[in-house]
Amino acid sequence: MMLKPARLLLALIAVVAAPVFAQNVATVNGKAIPAARVDQMVKQVVAQGQQPDSPQLREMVKKELIGREVLLQEADKQGFGNKAEVKAALENARQSIIINAMLADYVKKNPVKDAEIQAEYDKYKAAAGDKEYHSRHILVATEQEAKDIIAKLKAGGKFEELAKVSKDGSANNGGDLGWMAPGKLVKPFADAMVALKNGEITQTPVKTEFGYHVIKLEESRATKLPALDEVKGQVAEALQQRKIAAYREELLKKAKIQ
Repeated sequence: MMLKPARLLLALIAVVAAPVFAQNVATVNGKAIPAARVDQMVKQVVAQGQQPDSPQLREMVKKELIGREVLLQEADKQGFGNKAEVKAALENARQSIIINAMLADYVKKNPVKDAEIQAEYDKYKAAAGDKEYHSRHILVATEQEAKDIIAKLKAGGKFEELAKVSKDGSANNGGDLGWMAPGKLVKPFADAMVALKNGEITQTPVKTEFGYHVIKLEESRATKLPALDEVKGQVAEALQQRKIAAYREELLKKAKIQ
């Protein structure tokens, strides 16, 4: 059935105008809220795993954007957009958004490879070694102080009590250093510690860059390492941050800074 010219014209206007109206979800005091803003916020919520996309979520986002627009218009009316501190905060936010977008693109173009993750994990395993040790220590400034402590221990003094004079935070915990791999400790300390048997105390002071140590080995055990699959995400994240830091340093070296 053919439409009359007048009806045809109205139909064409409706077809052309429909997409324009569909681009906005609401207007607040004449200011349009584009549907694209709803889409963007919904996408962020979904990406963060908070909620799946749904009509209910979109309605909630729409109400949130309307509320923001009402508050923004009132803030502008009161002149807050012209305040120096607000302008400075906006500039900081603008810089952060642009920088983060660039770094996200850099990460996308320079992804962490499985071979890099494996190499980093192997390095971690090598540093951890086959055994880990639970030790205590007493750290003092001079060799004579350390010798005096060893003499008191031989005379029956309690290690945990004597450790209260230690120069580091372990003094409040009886000198307890917890479980550690030798590779994470300075070499003189690690060498002296692994040479002890469970329950033994060093018979001579151990000198390091921090001072003089009296060390007691509580116990040792085989190293318990998580499988690569368990920590793959953490390793990848650490390597990614390292790449970003290197990229930043590279740009700093090229920059003319006065």
